[in-house]
Amino acid sequence: MSRIVKSLIGLAALTAGSLVLYAEMPKGWFMAGTKPTEYESGIDSGNAYGGLPSAYLRSKKAQVDVGFGTMMQNFSAEQYVGKRVRLSAFVKSENIDRWAGLWMRIDGKVGQAPLAFDNMQDRPIKGTSAWRNYEVVLDVPAGATGVFFGILLDGPGTVWLNGLKFEEVPTGIPTTDKVKAPAPGPSNLSFDK
Repeated sequence: MSRIVKSLIGLAALTAGSLVLYAEMPKGWFMAGTKPTEYESGIDSGNAYGGLPSAYLRSKKAQVDVGFGTMMQNFSAEQYVGKRVRLSAFVKSENIDRWAGLWMRIDGKVGQAPLAFDNMQDRPIKGTSAWRNYEVVLDVPAGATGVFFGILLDGPGTVWLNGLKFEEVPTGIPTTDKVKAPAPGPSNLSFDK
């Protein structure tokens, strides 16, 4: 499991009330990550999409030590239990040195591993790109208590976010989940396969 996946999973124990906000965040959002003080976020009407201003997440310095920042929010999973959900957004990037991505995590009981997770690390946003739609699709299983989502930036650069949608989708749409369900039982105990 990558350092960023572990760090985002570790954020499960945090709540918005226990975080220090490091920049003027868009209402309803908060900053987190392994290096939140190295990033800032706000509203940018100069980079509008679809006639609406965008939110941005950018590194404060040209060089960022190992670590990421994320602009995020969370809410109760109650009304989505047993459903498949999709987070989609239009994202524009500039000078992304390492990578960025939309992410979503479905949490269960406190201290429990995430029930579902995807941060686009296997299909990262890099470099400079025009507006493009991205999506993350996860199942919300029984026992889910919270949905966490946002955009993350690992390293220098800027990402803009617009046109976010959170919606229930049919089960025919495949998930992008990176949390693998355990096998139903042991396998290859004789090492002959």
